[in-house]
Amino acid sequence: ILGSKSLKNFCLTWVVVCTALCVILPCLLLLRNQDQRTVIERSNDSLDMIEMSGFICGYISCVFYLGSRFPQLYKNFQRKSTEGTSYLLFALAMMGNCTYGLSLVLKMPATQSFRTVYFIHHLPWLIGSFGVLFLDLFVTVQFLLYRRHKDRPSGLVALEVEPLLVNEEAA
Repeated sequence: ILGSKSLKNFCLTWVVVCTALCVILPCLLLLRNQDQRTVIERSNDSLDMIEMSGFICGYISCVFYLGSRFPQLYKNFQRKSTEGTSYLLFALAMMGNCTYGLSLVLKMPATQSFRTVYFIHHLPWLIGSFGVLFLDLFVTVQFLLYRRHKDRPSGLVALEVEPLLVNEEAA
């Protein structure tokens, strides 16, 4: 596990990168729209720098979004409990991911050639929404499994009162 100083540095770096992307990409979009009169029409199969940046951001988002569920799944498994975890948060996230993923699928073009391009262009968001929906099903299973275990050994009770961020308190 990362030390608290390393975690703080990582978070600060991540905020700076995200802020830079939020400033640079819209500026590039504005410049591209202003220069559009002089640009020769490109083919639909090619990607320019801004679209490629969007794909990269989409896949990075997908990785973080999917990765966000594993610490909770592991912590629940380790403690054999979901106490302190809001199932409503996961239920609403599941509904949101399901409707978002379905909206992408239902907007799919009718012709096969456009469908392939559409699917490829929306792949990171499809993976993110349906992938997290799949992982949230495991959280649901944990809620069902661990609610029945009222008689836990005393060793696990100690884990229940242990702070969630044990390594963070040393900072």
